[in-house]
Amino acid sequence: MPKTAPTQEKRYLEAFEAFRGAGAARDPMWARHLRRKAIDSFRDLGFPIARRGNEEWKYTDVGPIARAPFQTPVTPARVEAGDLEPFTLGRPDWSRLVFVYGSYAEGLSSVSTQPHGVRVLDIAEAMATSPDLVEQHMARYADYGPNAFIALNTAFLHHGAFLHIPRGTLMEEPVHLLFLSTSQEEAVSYPRVMVLCGDESRATIIESYCGLSGGRYFTNAVTEMVVGAGARVDYYRLQRQSEDAFHVTNTQVTLGRDSNLLSVNIDLGGGVTRNNLNVLMGDEGGSCVLNGLYLVNGSQHVDNQVIVDHAMPYTTSRELYKGVLDGRSRSVFHGSIIVREGARKVDAHQLDKNLLLSDQAEADTKPTFWIYCDDVKCGHGAACGQIDETALFYLRSRGIGERAARGMLTRAFVSEVVESIGNEQVRSQVDALVQDRLQEWLGE
Repeated sequence: MPKTAPTQEKRYLEAFEAFRGAGAARDPMWARHLRRKAIDSFRDLGFPIARRGNEEWKYTDVGPIARAPFQTPVTPARVEAGDLEPFTLGRPDWSRLVFVYGSYAEGLSSVSTQPHGVRVLDIAEAMATSPDLVEQHMARYADYGPNAFIALNTAFLHHGAFLHIPRGTLMEEPVHLLFLSTSQEEAVSYPRVMVLCGDESRATIIESYCGLSGGRYFTNAVTEMVVGAGARVDYYRLQRQSEDAFHVTNTQVTLGRDSNLLSVNIDLGGGVTRNNLNVLMGDEGGSCVLNGLYLVNGSQHVDNQVIVDHAMPYTTSRELYKGVLDGRSRSVFHGSIIVREGARKVDAHQLDKNLLLSDQAEADTKPTFWIYCDDVKCGHGAACGQIDETALFYLRSRGIGERAARGMLTRAFVSEVVESIGNEQVRSQVDALVQDRLQEWLGE
């Protein structure tokens, strides 16, 4: 392995030395040791710039991320409480943890009274008050060894969102984790989320990544989630970053026996977006529904990599991702379903559909199955095309103008994903954001 890191990695190695000598130096020894191992992994791995022969990054160029002089802000820009209003999803009373460029903003956060034993707090505080619990789970699921972005995030681990929901606890209201970026140019942040849901618990969690204004910055986020036996989690992720920003996420979910996960991922912003979602079906009876919607325009690029690992029998997964592309935008969907040896009676299906509003837009979809067991039911589908001319003719023949007809068909296309959001308030807010964006594109 090289002793000297390439120039593009040196900036991060130097920033790490400054970081570990600052406030993070007071963290527990195990955390400091973890960060050192992670930065060593990043040094050895480097950014996955070479795409030839690298199937995982074949369609997404991270060279611009590696070459840009991104720096961790020493003093993040000041954010006022009024600045949050467009991003609270209409419910400022929900428990909310706010982070500005990855740093915890206590003055902007608000945690309402929670059921007994529930903990919603900054990771730095959790490491100070419950070090054994955090050590037991942190970086145990999102493996930084082979992944440069996870390694880099783990190396700068300090602030972040920590949720611990004890066994049998029913969370009646969602918890909103809001990660903000401002107009500071060339800034990098490392959002981190740890969610531990005990057996038979129930929770709704919202992760929002939002830009207060335009700007070229880099968000490198990691989420680890453990869903206990018989538990249910509704997990909504909403990305509304600047269209000049780089956004990379890695999410690892482990499902216990008879547990259930609903995940809905909405991408409305970002210049280059890469989402890695990995779900491990870790015990029998687990099920997941993984839905996604991406709206991209101009030169935006969004890449969704979804892996469902059916490690145990009698598990079920459903995936539905849809994209609407305009301008010269591009989307990538790479979905992998793994059925391990002995994992009989697995029922898995994935579907990716793309609606192209422009002749210059491009969608690449690649479903992949790795099945090492008989007695399973697996299927996949993919579609890419423009608005159905027959349906368009039908609407126009009934006196509906072409522009309005195209809008109706486009809205019908995206509605299936939006309607899968279980929380009525979140669904209504997301629907409004989606409709506003489509109206802007379609010129209605």
